[in-house]
Amino acid sequence: MAASPTLRQLRHLVALADHGHFGRAAAAATVTQSTLSASIKELETVLEAALVDRTRRQVVLTPLGRQTVERARRILVDTEALVLAAQSEREPLTGTLRMGVIPTIGPYLLPAVLPGLRRSYRGLQLYLVEDLTPRLLEQLHGGQLDVVLLALPYDCGNVESSPLFDDRFVLALHPGHPLAKERRIDPERLRSEEVLLLKDGHCLRDHALSVCHLADRRRTEAFEATSLPTLVQMVDNGLGITALPELAIDAGLLRGTSLVTRALAAEEPGRKIALVWRRGTGRHEEFRLLAKELIVRVKKKARHRA
Repeated sequence: MAASPTLRQLRHLVALADHGHFGRAAAAATVTQSTLSASIKELETVLEAALVDRTRRQVVLTPLGRQTVERARRILVDTEALVLAAQSEREPLTGTLRMGVIPTIGPYLLPAVLPGLRRSYRGLQLYLVEDLTPRLLEQLHGGQLDVVLLALPYDCGNVESSPLFDDRFVLALHPGHPLAKERRIDPERLRSEEVLLLKDGHCLRDHALSVCHLADRRRTEAFEATSLPTLVQMVDNGLGITALPELAIDAGLLRGTSLVTRALAAEEPGRKIALVWRRGTGRHEEFRLLAKELIVRVKKKARHRA
């Protein structure tokens, strides 16, 4: 029977692909450079094919090497999922869990729910990665993340999801603005206003454009923010008005400003916060439990505010 690649060899090849340098890959894999190089040589011997072009100063994978890396990633993800699924069957929400979260959710939701979650599941080692939705989903499908906390609607690919709660949008503006005299504002009134938004790449921008009936808006704002606190400061300095999620406002985003909020007269003025994970994972029951735990803590926080 022919020899088969080992998980160790596959991990070393993936590390080399990720870092593009034998020394950095070896450091990431916590082995010596000579050990990593020998491991990849052994893999090439097993496969009877070259995976890495060593004739150049920069590490370059051969076409077969690139294909092997992608297959190796799937094998490693499935292997880890097998182990973690067995662990979660014995005791759910224990061990390592890598969760991605978008920046318009993380700072406003996690401080309210994570302390209680950690108290209830002391064996859980939760690692957080904050980034924009496209990059988080790329890491999710690549196996670098287990779950992602994000806002829908968004095309997430082949995932399962558990909705957590609805997050409505409201307008934030100066108390002296003409629209501040109204309790509810028709989104059609915003077409002639300077509505400030986050930069392209933030899904909240697209959600806000949709809620404000500005999805067909062609002109680009003269000012765009990279974060909600920056966006609030721009509005507080008289540069325009904006639409903000209630999640962030309830967490104190407007504290220290002169801004007021007004409701939007829209049928679905908001976004849906959800937890998503790769379809077919052996840990789906554990992730559903995590979603339920987050929902419980969100509701508890809401009752406390009331």
